[in-house]
Amino acid sequence: MKTFKIGLLPKIIIAIVCGVVFGMFLPGEVVRVFLTFNGIFSQFLGFLIPLLILGLVAPAISDIGQGAGKMLIATTALAYFATVTSGLLSYAVSELTFPSLIDTQTTAASLATTEAMAPFFTVEIPAPMNVMTALVLAFTLGLTTATMQSVALKNVMKDFMQVIIKTINVAIIPLLPIYIFGIFLNMAYTGDAARVLTVFVKIIGVIFVMHIFLLIFQYCVAGAFVGKNPFRLLGRMLPAYFTALGTQSSAATIPVTLRQTIANGVNKSIAGFVIPLCATIHMSGSVMKIVACAMALMMMQHISYDFVTVIGFILMLAISIVAAPGVPGGAIMASLGVLASILGFTEADQALMIALYIAMDSFGTACNVTGDGSLALLIDKWFGGKDKSEK
Repeated sequence: MKTFKIGLLPKIIIAIVCGVVFGMFLPGEVVRVFLTFNGIFSQFLGFLIPLLILGLVAPAISDIGQGAGKMLIATTALAYFATVTSGLLSYAVSELTFPSLIDTQTTAASLATTEAMAPFFTVEIPAPMNVMTALVLAFTLGLTTATMQSVALKNVMKDFMQVIIKTINVAIIPLLPIYIFGIFLNMAYTGDAARVLTVFVKIIGVIFVMHIFLLIFQYCVAGAFVGKNPFRLLGRMLPAYFTALGTQSSAATIPVTLRQTIANGVNKSIAGFVIPLCATIHMSGSVMKIVACAMALMMMQHISYDFVTVIGFILMLAISIVAAPGVPGGAIMASLGVLASILGFTEADQALMIALYIAMDSFGTACNVTGDGSLALLIDKWFGGKDKSEK
């Protein structure tokens, strides 16, 4: 007999709905039970964040360093540039649209009250290192290992990566719905859930429109370089887009993305190199979502920021989520350390970020993999030799 499995997104939605409903009538003592769980869980999450950065980023950088010379450098630079550009676009759109969509006076006061109730007790779990130390150590290990011939060290790094992935899959992802439930239970108990959810819906709508615009922009640029109709190019990539919507996985969509990229006229060998690599390092859709969600939460709570701070955040974010597609919800998990260290996000802010991000997870993945095809077109133009006629 087949067992019916509920995906992470439905679980998060159920947790939010149940939190809002139960928060209207459950007594305060019950709410404090979940606040106590949330406090312990957030401490464990804070402990894990630097280890997550080290475990995911170092092996990814090491693997990238084993690539094919100039083409590797060009693909990596192009993917990073595209990812950072999408973050800057998200920042600009957020600055222009969110102030008119968010009632900052009401929501700021609302979110401030969500911490009014206290847990029964707290457990301190200090992180083994701070986030910046983890990032620097990950870069040091990754870059040096890429130039060494030590198979043993690379295997240790990959084994540690599997430990982190296993911890996320077994201890973090299954408990996230309970964590989100506790957050919205508390907000509903204090009367703030409706206002926050209203803001969430508006933000999701804006981000979806930005995703569509970003894909059209990417293929217009690629089409201009290769001399082909950008809308035909984008149209051929739709099977990859819809596959990613269903699988929520860049890695699982690679065969479809590869097939459709070749159908767009990209050399098979170049497509075979670029598409799997970009599935790991090109995160335009994910960065767009994270930046927009972060901007919305900062506006809602009157957290001060400036252009220089946001630029630094985007530049570090584009690096810290390398290899995140290998983990469910990996991009937002890998970004928590940067959110805390650069933007000063609290545990409650991080929980709201997780809920917002996972609500749009499949759309971000679809944007990532579909955009990979546009980058492959550019790399093929630069390294593929003779021009190809439009099919």
